[in-house]
Amino acid sequence: MKLLNYAAAGLIALSLTACKEFLKEAPEALISEDQYYKTQADAINAVNAVYFLLNSGGSTIQTPYNTLFNTGMNMAGDDEDPGPGATNPDVRSLSVLAHSSTNLRVYELWQQHYAAIKKANVVLEKIPAISFDETLKNRLLAEAKFLRALYYFNLVRLYGDVPLITEYQKFVTASDYAIARSPSTKVYEQIEKDLTEAATVLPASYNAPDVGRATQGAAKALLAKVYLTKASLPLNVTSHYADAVKKAEEVLSAADGGTGTYGYNLFTNYADVFLPASKNGVEHIFSAQFKSNAQGQGNNENPRAILSSIPGLSGNYAHMVRYYTQGNDKFYSIYKMYKPADKRRDVTFVRYFVSPANGRKYALLITNSTIPNDSTPFFHKWWDPSSTSVTSEAATNVPILRYAELLLIHAEAENEANGPTVKAYKSLNRVRNRAGLPNLTPGLTKDQFRDSLYLDRRLEVVYEYQRWFDLIRQKDASGKSTFVANLQKVGKTNAADKHRLYPIPQSEIDNNKLLTQNPGF
Repeated sequence: MKLLNYAAAGLIALSLTACKEFLKEAPEALISEDQYYKTQADAINAVNAVYFLLNSGGSTIQTPYNTLFNTGMNMAGDDEDPGPGATNPDVRSLSVLAHSSTNLRVYELWQQHYAAIKKANVVLEKIPAISFDETLKNRLLAEAKFLRALYYFNLVRLYGDVPLITEYQKFVTASDYAIARSPSTKVYEQIEKDLTEAATVLPASYNAPDVGRATQGAAKALLAKVYLTKASLPLNVTSHYADAVKKAEEVLSAADGGTGTYGYNLFTNYADVFLPASKNGVEHIFSAQFKSNAQGQGNNENPRAILSSIPGLSGNYAHMVRYYTQGNDKFYSIYKMYKPADKRRDVTFVRYFVSPANGRKYALLITNSTIPNDSTPFFHKWWDPSSTSVTSEAATNVPILRYAELLLIHAEAENEANGPTVKAYKSLNRVRNRAGLPNLTPGLTKDQFRDSLYLDRRLEVVYEYQRWFDLIRQKDASGKSTFVANLQKVGKTNAADKHRLYPIPQSEIDNNKLLTQNPGF
């Protein structure tokens, strides 16, 4: 009996011990924050995480340069519409400017950018205390500053005044996260500070496997773009036109009137800007990096512009050109703005797809009495010719800054500061000549040159997530915004000045009582 009691007691003790072991947390299987930021590898991984939110993708997530700017921004503009495959109601409401503060894409743009900014702030707080090579450490910190500046630059253009958070937030109480909006001028000051500091540290170039990271030239080029934006509407700080010229010339090569020694140039062939085989080439200043069909690391834009139901191709035709009436043509679009000799047109668009399964051509004809045999143009910049059998993810990088745009920034800023000078003509003509177009007509007025540059800029960077930002800032000869007129011209009759800013997401206002809403929303 006693033996049985001991046995029973032993079983109870064993049971209790097993229970304790089962309930015991196993921190050795996890890495806490205090345990992590200790090594050089940890520092590199932390910075990689900031890059990750530029372009990560897959079936369940969109990030800014991997489809989100398209479904959350391009669709609202005057070049693009949701196609039959774009069934999301938030995307379709955005495309007709009927969006509200509860729109999912409006929220995702905000959330994705602040998630990236938080990661950058973690880097800037944690890495300085890690002991490793000081040159590499300073470079990583500069990369984080560059990326934080880029993310804030997007936010301030989309939403105007936004919370300016430059420290790693690790509060316990939810109310501690309530932060008011900072004036856009203050946000721009931080952007300029980050880029200026980054430019003094970042290298001019990298060797493999680091090619594609932020460089000194990228920091200066982005700063030139920031100055041009501040000089434009709505801030209209026109003194920054001269700053944009100066900063652009620090990056432009000597052949283009600059002092830059970074080796940037235009590709001879416009198509090379987008072909995976020539990624990170002479024209690419900074790009979102992609791999083809590599564990969600591919460019998910590719299938969205492909006509659906083509044997051997996966496409859902979610992105299409916006049609509107121009004269007697009820199917006018940006495609028809190109002159036939413009080499950019047939790189930017295709009129049919060839099935890899049966070799047949597939197109969409338009019943257009004005133009016999008219057919639908399809966006084509993210096409990966080396991966036609699997089109769901392309290896095509997305240019965020490229040399052609820097030339256009230089030409525009120079014209606004000093009129259509020789310098302004030279930079614009470089872009036009590569496209197969002759030099711009000499002797134009400042206003005529501006209109010509706006058109060439539109045709050069269409479908590269630039148009919405250009619509916001561009002006007419009297200095007034052209935003509403440009959108109403393509049939968006309810376009209003309030749409130049996105609404602050309602869920953010609900969680942060210090946030206020943008006018009209």
